[in-house]
Amino acid sequence: MTTKTNRHYDVIIIGGGATGAGTARDCAMRGFRTLLVEKFDFTAGATGRNHGLLHSGARYAVTDPESAQECIKENMILKRIAKHCVDDTGGLFVTLPQDDIDYQSVFVKACVSAGINAEIISPEEAILLEPSVNHDLIGAVRVPDGAIDPFRLTVANVVSARQYGASILTYTQVIGFEFAQNRVVGVKLRDNRNGEIWSEYAEVVVNASGIWGQHLARLVGVNVHMYPAKGSLLIFGHRINNVVINRCRKAADADILVPGDTISVIGTTSSRIPYADIDNLEVTRDEVDLLVREGALLAPVLAEARILRAYAGVRPLVADENDPTGRNISRGIVCLDHAKRDGVEGFVTITGGKLMTYRLMAEMATDVVAEKLDRKSACRTATIPLPGSELDKAEEPFGKKAHIIQLSTEQKAAEERHGSLAEEIDFKTEYDEALICECEQVSVGEINFAINKLHCENLINLRRRTRMGMGTCQGEMCACRAAGILVKHNRCAERTLRDLSSFINERWKGMKPVAWGESLIEAQFMSWLYEGVCGLDKIATPLDKIDSK
Repeated sequence: MTTKTNRHYDVIIIGGGATGAGTARDCAMRGFRTLLVEKFDFTAGATGRNHGLLHSGARYAVTDPESAQECIKENMILKRIAKHCVDDTGGLFVTLPQDDIDYQSVFVKACVSAGINAEIISPEEAILLEPSVNHDLIGAVRVPDGAIDPFRLTVANVVSARQYGASILTYTQVIGFEFAQNRVVGVKLRDNRNGEIWSEYAEVVVNASGIWGQHLARLVGVNVHMYPAKGSLLIFGHRINNVVINRCRKAADADILVPGDTISVIGTTSSRIPYADIDNLEVTRDEVDLLVREGALLAPVLAEARILRAYAGVRPLVADENDPTGRNISRGIVCLDHAKRDGVEGFVTITGGKLMTYRLMAEMATDVVAEKLDRKSACRTATIPLPGSELDKAEEPFGKKAHIIQLSTEQKAAEERHGSLAEEIDFKTEYDEALICECEQVSVGEINFAINKLHCENLINLRRRTRMGMGTCQGEMCACRAAGILVKHNRCAERTLRDLSSFINERWKGMKPVAWGESLIEAQFMSWLYEGVCGLDKIATPLDKIDSK
């Protein structure tokens, strides 16, 4: 973590999701003195609570052609610059017997108009392409969808921003702003670990905090009216499909099944919630039933597949009072220069959009910052690969020559997760190669790399960087092992025990809505192990009460 320096920055960016991290990268690459501030961990908000779909834009082609065009352009860019984060699976939009087959032609026409390659194929060809799809389908369209890991993507942007000189503060919350007349000149910060309060100053402050942007804007005295649209999703215990499967109909609940790493995700629901509830999301029994029921229409095996966990996020949509569901609100980007809009200089809000367009959103925000700083500089984020996805190391200013990992399973798994950054992981001894997490093949060496290089100071951080605890056992065995390594770094057994308690509670939060069958048995065993044997329920209040899903 960056230490407190009280230096004067060109730009302070609030929010450690993909958009904030991408903006920090862009600003730093343009030579701006940059500080990124996140109140918890990277991807703790909407970035880490979606289905990881690498949108082709096809989903928006009929109702929001501008967003569709943005998506397909960014889709192609991310396949170049973020290869280690992308699984180029391809996608299908399928028409089921209860759907209107005439919608298919409307859909394909809209896709072609938006520049999206949409090809009608026969139901038989679709089944050959993706055997798990409902064999009763009556139509299919192939599109360039894929999967993307939002955790890797965001951290890669953070790593790049640091390489270009950006400062990073995690677990640091903006609690107010510093003003000079009608100008924002800095932020008041609180360290969420020890309560320390201080201020940092900059020429421009960028609000990239997603749904929480409404609250920050109010602290400045301006209004950004957000629409809190909650979306719930389910994670299944194995990779059911290898191709993204979508329903070819107007957007509705549970009509996307996305494969990612070792699992598949079905989503999403969409319901408006009170703004006061955005930090207290729960997946209901009705939402689980709906996701399973509708998901089984896409892939019948979902009706019997084991569900690992449920989770929910809030889409950062700009409000439209006439839409009670949020389905018809544009997923377009909203970039607000509050000097022009509200007469408050030095404050910019970037919101709306989606994970797919984070880089474009960052470019738009950084263009506004450059204009305010009167610094002419071109955006290069669309051409220079992210750390881990370098195409030609000779063109990159950082890193060593990539080497080919061709040994153990855990080394190959690390390469899949970290790309060329995996060359920095030690696999020198048997201890380095020893497994912490069997489900996801996470080694001691990879855990140490994440702690030393990827801003990890607790178990939830490690989960997001390495997938430790995200597999079938949900941290049942690996959490304790990882804690044993973490305590060597933080040198505080009490803190690590509280951290372990927090991690297990976080896992239970997602398991509780789907606690039946094998999942319930697993949860009961975990309870016996950590409460009955380890007495973890007697440990003090968890360190990370809110930063979880």
